[in-house]
Amino acid sequence: MNNHHEALVKSQFGGQATAYLQSNVHAQGADLRRLSEWLSEDGEATVLDVGCGAGHASFTAATQVAQVTAYDLSEGMLEVVAEEAEKRGLHNITCAQGPAEILPFGDNSFDVVISRYSAHHWHDMQAALMEIRRVLKPGGRFIMMDIASPGKAILDVWLQTIEMLRDPSHIRNYSQGEWLAMVNNRGMVVDKLVGDRLHLEFSSWVARMKTPDNIIEAIRYLQEKVSHEVREHFAIAADGSFTSDTIMFQAR
Repeated sequence: MNNHHEALVKSQFGGQATAYLQSNVHAQGADLRRLSEWLSEDGEATVLDVGCGAGHASFTAATQVAQVTAYDLSEGMLEVVAEEAEKRGLHNITCAQGPAEILPFGDNSFDVVISRYSAHHWHDMQAALMEIRRVLKPGGRFIMMDIASPGKAILDVWLQTIEMLRDPSHIRNYSQGEWLAMVNNRGMVVDKLVGDRLHLEFSSWVARMKTPDNIIEAIRYLQEKVSHEVREHFAIAADGSFTSDTIMFQAR
């Protein structure tokens, strides 16, 4: 993993763990309900949550499975996860620290690997997917949830630009087609895929990242200058709030 990028991610998220724990966008959603359903018959399973953030996917999984390992680059996030798991009486969650590209676990260690709103920060996607495949048991599953690129160039450029302005540790939101290709290249086959939309309230979206005022102005400028097609697709409101595409899939 790139050490500069690793330091950037830590600095962006280390002090923001509580904000992410309390964020409605992260604490609830159709994807978490779907995750619970997709794990509902996995009572004996061991699960790894890669890039667990404030732990919402880990908490959801822990109510359905035997054991969850919450894994993240940020010590601050992991402290919040451990504390909240204790509060919720979820004693089957353990925490481990490190990047997605280097998973400190043996081959064939987990029945299921999950990841939610983290993959767009991974510095080397192919390395991360290779590691995920390595730690999965034969027949294991990878369940991924993230913001998705709409794919079309004009929409994609706008999304990546505002994401990067708000959060310099952002790498890329991938489209459905890109995800399918990357996962297939690593010897996994997608057998469930759901596209959805996520409404992002502007003031809390920038507050979570402590985005500086001059950058907020730049994002608002871009929102005001966009084409009709971009404005319509992202449903950009007068206050800057907008709607992004999301993707959730399961690969075996």
